[in-house]
Amino acid sequence: MMEQLDASHLRCPQPLLEVKLWLKSATCGQQLCLVLADPGSQRDIPAYLKRIGHGVTVVTQTSHRLELIITKHS
Repeated sequence: MMEQLDASHLRCPQPLLEVKLWLKSATCGQQLCLVLADPGSQRDIPAYLKRIGHGVTVVTQTSHRLELIITKHS
């Protein structure tokens, strides 16, 4: 079962810290459904995850909400 993290009520940098905690405990191939509302987090978190080599799939994106599926790689 995929984990869910609704960080839409959190402001930058808290969502990124939550994602980093999840990455520490997740195993390779594990997935997280992440919901963001903070504009800075919507921009920075996908870029950060791609830069460090994890999978990022956008499920829905509006000006006020971004829903991602993160797949942890090695």
